Amino acid sequence: MKTLNSARGGRLARSARRRVVHAGVCAAALAALVGTTATAASAEASAPPAAVQVEVPAGVTAGVAVFDRQTGAFTEQLNTAGQFRSASVVKLLIALDVLWNRTPDSLPAADRARIDSMLRGSDDAAASTFWANNGGGAIIDRMIPRLGLTDTARPPATHPGFWGYTALSARDTVKIYRYLLDSAPAAVGDYLLGNLRQSTRCATDGYDQHFGIAGSFNRPWAVKQGWSGFSSGGCTAPAAAAGTAAKEPHAGPAADPGARTPAGADAVDLARPALHTTGVVGAGDRSIVVVYTLHPSGTSYGKAYSDVGRLTRSLNVPGATRPAGTWVGTWGSGVRVRTQATTTSGPLTTLPAGVEVLVGCQKRGQQVSVPPYVNDWWAYLPQYNGYMTNIYLSVPENQVPGVPVC
Repeated sequence: MKTLNSARGGRLARSARRRVVHAGVCAAALAALVGTTATAASAEASAPPAAVQVEVPAGVTAGVAVFDRQTGAFTEQLNTAGQFRSASVVKLLIALDVLWNRTPDSLPAADRARIDSMLRGSDDAAASTFWANNGGGAIIDRMIPRLGLTDTARPPATHPGFWGYTALSARDTVKIYRYLLDSAPAAVGDYLLGNLRQSTRCATDGYDQHFGIAGSFNRPWAVKQGWSGFSSGGCTAPAAAAGTAAKEPHAGPAADPGARTPAGADAVDLARPALHTTGVVGAGDRSIVVVYTLHPSGTSYGKAYSDVGRLTRSLNVPGATRPAGTWVGTWGSGVRVRTQATTTSGPLTTLPAGVEVLVGCQKRGQQVSVPPYVNDWWAYLPQYNGYMTNIYLSVPENQVPGVPVC
């Protein structure tokens, strides 16, 4: 049996979530934490009205860029030069450095396996190996002039082994993807983007990494995500990763959580939880999407995951298609997604606590009791290809209003 909130806690959680209002976000999208965003799965993402700004949830600091490769113009720009600690997004630069003036086929089998794991499952051990073997911060120093980066900086001298403390901006990250798509040797670009297209839902450290781009748009997409400063990722994790405290991508001694970088990248915040989604979206990799975010201290992974999702869904992304369904908030921790609408069917994964999920349809299944609640309705989550009991959906009724029966 999964970990459950007390009945009183569940009632309070539901009530609190229904009262949440994020400044600057459309009321229709957030009312009662049930934002219906159903669209035809094949319909092209439409541009928001000219007056609409990027919807940044309250308390979130963001750097955003969307570049339309077809027109050669940005459709969204917000704080594009702002420096953020990269977390795992820097793995793009680490991989490019390994392959500079080399082909994927020339790599030793062990290095190729590390790149595959580092880009698909965001494997930290692989990144740390390359960082240690290839000069640490010198990797960043080499890549800056190679790609013409202007806001990128190596980790501070106080934390030289912490590759996740590399400073990156939204506009520099667009340059990285433009290089992969338009300038890199075809074998290199195809290999690295091919790995990003195979991004796994569960990262090697047990974090659910299909937030932001991966949750907001239908394939085709390719993503490299980043996260740092959270205590739990809520995903089914390998035994070795179970119990990992917080995603802090680095190699070396423990960091001072309040540290700041020295001159050259002194705007970089190393303290607040960070969650980033970057990649390419649409047929022909039409749009490059970059979203960097920092969240208030103590923010849960599920809350940040949901906020990044809402922000990403507000963007004008040419060529993107959006999944049909209804976004609904959840409560409780350890909530499982299962193969069938029963508690005895196989678990596919667990959800980050309090995360929003896309519900495609709902049907009756095994009755579940969490006193004082009893419910035999189950929600089908198309992005997981599985079911969760409706008892953990933040809606007052047993059924989700407006969601069809499966």
